[in-house]
Amino acid sequence: MKKDKDTGKKSKTKATSEKTKDTISDKAAAFPYYNRELSWLDFNRRVLMAGDRSGTPVLERGRFLSITGSNLDEFFMVRVAGVWENYHEKTLFKDGADGLTAKELYPLLAKKIHEFTVEQYAHLNDDILPALAKAGFLFVTPDELDDAGQKFVDDYFAKIMYPVLTPLAIDRSRPFPFLANRSLNIAVRLQPKGVAKKPAKKNKKDDGEIAVVQVPAVLPRFIEVPVSDNQKDDRPRLFILSEDIIKRGLPLLFEGHDIVGAQVFRITRDSDLDLDEDSAENLLVEIEEYIRRRKRGRPIRLEFSRDIDKGPLYGDKKIRAFLAQTLETDELGIYELDGPLDLTFLGKFAGIKGGEHLCFTPIVPLSPPADFAGEPDIFAAIRKSDRLVFHPYESFNIVLNFIATAAEDENVLAIKQTLYRVSGNSPIVASLIRAAELGKQVTVLVELKARFDEENNIIWAKKLEKAGCHVVYGLAGLKIHCKIALVVRREDDGIRRYVHMATGNYNDATARIYTDMGLFTCREPFGVDASSLFNVLTGFSVPLRYNKIIPAPHNLREFFVAAIEREIENAQRGLAASITIKVNSLVDAPLIKLFYRASQVGVKVKLIVRGICCLIPGLEESANIEVKSIIGQFLEHSRIFRFENGGEPKIYLGSADLMPRNLDRRVELLFPVDDERLKQRVEHVLDILLRDNVNSFVMQGVADYARVNKRNVAAVNAQQPNAF
Repeated sequence: MKKDKDTGKKSKTKATSEKTKDTISDKAAAFPYYNRELSWLDFNRRVLMAGDRSGTPVLERGRFLSITGSNLDEFFMVRVAGVWENYHEKTLFKDGADGLTAKELYPLLAKKIHEFTVEQYAHLNDDILPALAKAGFLFVTPDELDDAGQKFVDDYFAKIMYPVLTPLAIDRSRPFPFLANRSLNIAVRLQPKGVAKKPAKKNKKDDGEIAVVQVPAVLPRFIEVPVSDNQKDDRPRLFILSEDIIKRGLPLLFEGHDIVGAQVFRITRDSDLDLDEDSAENLLVEIEEYIRRRKRGRPIRLEFSRDIDKGPLYGDKKIRAFLAQTLETDELGIYELDGPLDLTFLGKFAGIKGGEHLCFTPIVPLSPPADFAGEPDIFAAIRKSDRLVFHPYESFNIVLNFIATAAEDENVLAIKQTLYRVSGNSPIVASLIRAAELGKQVTVLVELKARFDEENNIIWAKKLEKAGCHVVYGLAGLKIHCKIALVVRREDDGIRRYVHMATGNYNDATARIYTDMGLFTCREPFGVDASSLFNVLTGFSVPLRYNKIIPAPHNLREFFVAAIEREIENAQRGLAASITIKVNSLVDAPLIKLFYRASQVGVKVKLIVRGICCLIPGLEESANIEVKSIIGQFLEHSRIFRFENGGEPKIYLGSADLMPRNLDRRVELLFPVDDERLKQRVEHVLDILLRDNVNSFVMQGVADYARVNKRNVAAVNAQQPNAF
């Protein structure tokens, strides 16, 4: 396709509309809508491309590759699993407004995923591993080690691995074992020693005996092979994967047998089982049972390492056929990969001691945040004016300090807070427990249905309850996804409510790598709204109206519809009209239709959508819509909404993406930034994000993202502290 010489963007041609037709069913709704699953795969590919960016250190390139692997695992467990089930049950299920049925979509997904895995391993084998070797970090197999290295490997196997491993034979009395989701395994084909192989009977295969060895997750995935002190300066550091050590030690595990073949494999299970909330008498008990059932979901992906023709320890076609048949995996769900399975180990390797120079320079958060500089009393600071914080560029400690100070303050009477995802050793939870122990009224809404964090949240919920906190285990039919904390304090002039609202979770670990914004205020309208919201979540209250906040599922969709329609009306009246939105995902079909309408009457719509985007720019319907995705060192997580409002801009922050689940099936929260000083700060952040040309990809059509052209333009990196 022809490119514009000045911008690097593809010129609009007939090819764009033809490409659109290829990915939208004839049964689709009468407006352009890109399938959300295919769009998600585009996002994961952008993560891979971000790791390939010029100047990205090699361990960070490995980290990006690791993220794509982790992302893909979850995508299979949740999204592909649903499509897979409908595909095999031959239902008339439609995935969304694109009109694609599962029968049409599943092959498209499988094709795109297979192509993507080829790209993943090309990055690994052609870029990352050679660059690591050049930097002095070399992954090897046992055969590539000298005698001293092989002795170390053999000793490690005998002393550390052998006592942990459990070989599992498969025969008529010992059925195929249950294998944990995403576990790494080695299937072994054996023949008894000293027994002459009998010729196979006609129409009967003699493939030998089969056993399975699970690679223990409790042991490190990679081991460094030590070198002698006099060799350290002139030899690279050598690393070996645990599965390669186990393959070398297989003869010790299966004494009396010859190893005919060995195959490393991995399965991914359906983890999106239905949770029957309506009939559940106890939501906590139901979720615990749901977690147990999820661990035994049916296999939907079978991965092999492609090591055929490298000897008996490096791949076996007969084992592959046996596993595919036993696990009932269809051809589209089998993936032969050109290297080690489960690339998430590269994320841990990125933190290897001595490799710091091969990583991004760490950003030290500003502490205290700019809005709290010179303000030792956090409550006094909030009384003076609203305060805005921007993580990770500003320290999340200010949020931890807010809750910790409230816990110890004798004038604080109550703390109420929502928790969706928290860290494994959460200071927030510790402070809430401390507050309860000191006799304060502590109410915590713990969302037990936060996917893949359910077990962690159950543990915290029980500890909070044991400490005397009032714990609400989410709501039947809804996820509590809003981020809000309310502190009720007795002061000289009466009771005052301090509120913190945010775009991100109360998680001190992710706050170091996610970009999020939070607002502190003690203005009465916000305090009243916060109390009303918690009363709704913990009791039967249904407020007629809120003063400032806009919650889902009751008001948020209506708010967005009204805000966009107002911009449409303003454009038709000749008033200033524009929309700028930053979210993680844009999926909701009715809102996408409204964006198209706004574009057609001249409203300038600028969308920063990190992940899924079902809206299609570059078409006649979307002539005034720009879409970009920012993927860099930090995960862009903040949700920001700006409406021009006829020249009097309104700015909101919130927890919700523009997806049906956020608008209709979750408790979400949108809140305005009213303070003019803080509004200007958010405007500045949006401006930098829009001008970013280092981490940005511009969407130019269906499945068509291009890096921003930086020719003759100064670099603008929105993920540097000095940018703000």
